[in-house]
Amino acid sequence: MSHEDRRHAGFKERTRVAVARERLLARVSPHGRVASVPLGSVDERAVAERIDAPTPVPGYDRAAMDGYAVRAEDTFGASGRSPALLRVRGREADAGNGDGDGDGDGEEEGGDRHDGADATDTPTADLRPGEAHRVHTGSEVPAGADAVVKIEDVEAFGDELEVFDGVAVGENVGPTGEDVAEGQTLFEPGHVLRPSDVGLLKSVGIDRVPVYERPTAGVIPTGEELVQSDPGPGEVIETNGLTVSQLVSRWGGQPTYRNVVTDDRDALRAAIQRDLTKDVVVTTGGSSVGERDLVPEVVDDLGEVLVHGVALKPGHPVALGVVEGTPVLMLPGYPVACIVNAVQFLRPALKRAGGMAVPDLPTVRARLDGKVRSEPGTRTFARVELSGTEGDDDPGAGSDAPDGTDVDDEIDRVATPTRTSGSGVLSSVALTDGWVVVPEPLEGYDAGAVVDVELWEYSG
Repeated sequence: MSHEDRRHAGFKERTRVAVARERLLARVSPHGRVASVPLGSVDERAVAERIDAPTPVPGYDRAAMDGYAVRAEDTFGASGRSPALLRVRGREADAGNGDGDGDGDGEEEGGDRHDGADATDTPTADLRPGEAHRVHTGSEVPAGADAVVKIEDVEAFGDELEVFDGVAVGENVGPTGEDVAEGQTLFEPGHVLRPSDVGLLKSVGIDRVPVYERPTAGVIPTGEELVQSDPGPGEVIETNGLTVSQLVSRWGGQPTYRNVVTDDRDALRAAIQRDLTKDVVVTTGGSSVGERDLVPEVVDDLGEVLVHGVALKPGHPVALGVVEGTPVLMLPGYPVACIVNAVQFLRPALKRAGGMAVPDLPTVRARLDGKVRSEPGTRTFARVELSGTEGDDDPGAGSDAPDGTDVDDEIDRVATPTRTSGSGVLSSVALTDGWVVVPEPLEGYDAGAVVDVELWEYSG
C-alpha cells in the first residue's frame, strides 16, 4: 500500500496484539552467538548450553548438627537412666562436659558452613564399633559412622562418652549429593541467571559459563522537531529513544542510541540501513499515517511491513517490519504509546534474538477505586497507582471471574486509575506503578472490581 493509500485509509482495520506479536516473532531468530564468561559476570545473562553439575554438593556425608558421629546401632536403647557408653576417638581430655561445648539446642547453623570442622573433625580412619568421633555442623562424617548424636544428648569424660538418646541410621547426617547430585541438570539453554544461580554454580566448581551474547539493538529517534536539550519554540526534548535504550538494557540487550534523524526519506533510509547489522532495529516516531510519518513507507521500500496498526490503546499506530532479515519495530512518537508498544513487541523480540526465555511480567491483585473504560475489540492498558497492602491476596493470580469481579473481600491493595487516555503525557506512566490490561472482549472494569496490575518495569 502506498503512503497516499495509507494516509486515506487510516487505521480502519487494526491487527490484534497477539496476532501482531506472532507475525513479528515468526521473523525473529536467535542470533546464536556464544561467549564463555567468568562466573562473576554472568548475572542476568542467558545460558547458552545445558549445564550439569560436575560434582555433588556436598561432596561427602556431612554432620547436620554439632555432636558426635556414631554407628547408630551402638546407641539403640540408650536413655538417661541407661546411657550407651562409647569411646571418643581422636579427642583429648579437654573435650569437657557436653553441656558447655555445644550450641545449646543443636540446631543447624547455616548453609555456608561447609568447612566448619577443626583439626579434630578430620576423620583419620573408619569408625569402629563402640567408637564416637567429635563433629561440628558441616564437617565430614567418618566412614563407618551413619548418624550423629546431638551435643546436648551426650556427656563426655575424657575419652569416654555417655549417650542419653539413641539415634536412627542417617539421623542428623546430610548425605553426599543431598543438595546437588553429580550429573544433575542445573540450567537449560535460555535460562537467565540470578545471583542465587551464580552461587549454585560456584558450589559445584564451575568458574566459567557459556552464555549468549547480549542481543544488540539500534535505537533511532525520528522527528524534525526533536532536540536533546534547550528546546526553542516548536521543539521538543527527545525522550523516547533514551527510554527505549534503557529498556533494552533492562531486558538484557545492548542498545546503540543514535542521534535524532529528521523526517526525510533518504535520511531515514540511511539510518535504518546503517543498523541492519544489529539484531533488532527500533525507530521512535513517524509511524502513523500523517504527511511526516515516513518510516513505514521507507521500511516497505527496503523490505516488508508485516503489520501497520494494532488494536491496542494507547499506541495503535505501531508498525512492525523486516529488512534483510532484521526485524524493524516502528514505535509511535507519543511517549506512553511508545512504552506500551516497546513492552508488547520489543521485549519479546529482543529476548528471542538473545536466546532468552520470555517470562510473563509479574502482577499483583488490587481492587479498583475507579472505573476503567475500554473500546471492545481493543486491548487497553490503563495506568494505575497502587496503595495499601497485599492482604492475603496471591500476587500473580488473576481474578475469579472474567469481568474482574472477585468473591474475596480481603484484598487490601487499591489501584487508582490515573489516566486512561493521553498517550503523550509521559508523567502519566512514569509516576504510576503499573497498568491494568483490559482484554479485547471487555468494555472495561467497574470500580470495586479485583484486577491484575501488570508491573511492566520489571527487569525481566
